[in-house]
Amino acid sequence: MDGSAEDRPDTWDPFDRPLFGGPEARALARVGVVDIGSNSVRLVVFDGAARSPAYFFNEKVMCGLGAGLGETGRLSAEGRVRALGALKRFALLAEGMGAAPLTVVATAAMRDAEDGPEFRAQIQRETGLKPWVIDGTEEARLSAQGVLLGWPGAEGVVCDIGGSSMELAELRGGMVGARGTSPLGPLKLRDVPADKKGLSGYIVEEIEKLVALMPPAPERLYLVGGSWRAIARLDMERQGYPLTVLHEYRMTRKSLLTTLEWIGANNPDELRARTGISSDRMALVPYAGEVLRQLVSVLKPGEIAVSSYGIREGLLYEQMPAELRARDPLIEACRFAEAASARLPGFGKRLYNFVLPIFGDAAPAKRRLIKAACLLHDTAWRAHPDYRHEVCFDSATRANLGGLEHWERVYMGVALLHRYKNSRTCSRFEPLLDLLTPQQLREAEMLGKAMRFGAMFSTQAPDSVAELRHYPKKKRLELVLSPGAEPLFGEVAQARFASLAKSMGVDTAMRVRRG
Repeated sequence: MDGSAEDRPDTWDPFDRPLFGGPEARALARVGVVDIGSNSVRLVVFDGAARSPAYFFNEKVMCGLGAGLGETGRLSAEGRVRALGALKRFALLAEGMGAAPLTVVATAAMRDAEDGPEFRAQIQRETGLKPWVIDGTEEARLSAQGVLLGWPGAEGVVCDIGGSSMELAELRGGMVGARGTSPLGPLKLRDVPADKKGLSGYIVEEIEKLVALMPPAPERLYLVGGSWRAIARLDMERQGYPLTVLHEYRMTRKSLLTTLEWIGANNPDELRARTGISSDRMALVPYAGEVLRQLVSVLKPGEIAVSSYGIREGLLYEQMPAELRARDPLIEACRFAEAASARLPGFGKRLYNFVLPIFGDAAPAKRRLIKAACLLHDTAWRAHPDYRHEVCFDSATRANLGGLEHWERVYMGVALLHRYKNSRTCSRFEPLLDLLTPQQLREAEMLGKAMRFGAMFSTQAPDSVAELRHYPKKKRLELVLSPGAEPLFGEVAQARFASLAKSMGVDTAMRVRRG
């Protein structure tokens, strides 16, 4: 199954209206999604570029609906009160933001509790919201689609952990394949009775059932869920990792297992203070950590990656037509940012055409980064001139952008820094530069200085009045001007052209094209 809306039974339809009636309408639409989980209730309002929407609003309340469910079979009484209060607030907020009606999905706690149907009716009666209670395999499918939203063409296995359940789903060829569900959520594990098999034995038994459905030794395991993100943040802390962006953070099996041992050997309150993890979440980390230890030992993934995108993003992906799904989320987000914030929307494409000859042999993945940087090159123009380079660097490295590895974030950040500033020495960004190789750092500086030159050389279309020609063997960079364009190559332009050439280690030449 490819996860399209057509594959779903008629009774499953959480959307009261089409989200993607047309690309023009969807481009600026606000879409609100509520996820009623076993541990938390969260409202996310998406806004902006359809293929890579921004998070206009994001609020989570740790309600603990599933606390004690394994013992009582019922939702937590306190959790019901807190969840209902949160949902009443979310309904009113959505009206104020123009994001109503909300799409509301409920997962393991609501589907497993004997009073789940009663609470669902109460929610609808007191808030006007209509929760759709989905089963575990459907939860797995939606979470996998969320990964596809941020990772087009992702291959491997998605593991989504909530408070009361854990799901696996196979990703192959951009489609969701086999999937399964288990009761391995940390809230539910706290209620597992002690017996001769022990907690670890119970976890292994359940994991082996799930892993039997998945391909052996997948290239990558994608982790979705708050408990996984907490463990990843702790892995960053242990290693002194300089970029605390969790999305697309990568771990090896060896590193992860070392971190799990390290967590067990340290005071949880001290770890929580150092990382900002909530006390409620930290209390679940030991249970989630034991599940993850056993999972990677049995599944043996080649690499482990963290995805901040999950079921909520999967609900958006659910409604996307194939043409929209096929677009690059990074480029779509950068195009939207340029249209919304640049002085001259559309200039980024002309700038890309102008600087590309410098990188003539670049692979498609590198050209993608060059294009994204060119689209973003002028989006910080309203910042104070002394801080534009910092704003640019922060926007590239810390913005919510899908389809972007951490080293690629820093690569774009360095390029955009040099769009506004020649030197990067003694900056607060230096620790992050260790994520780049010397060659990547040099290329990023070249790109930034090429954008710096092209952006001021012509304010309309540098590619229509001049051409850059790079001769690597001769170590020469040539600027070929169109007839009548000579006045554009003034003192400032000459200085920036020379700075670009210096970063490339080449000599310069300039000539006028014959008419």
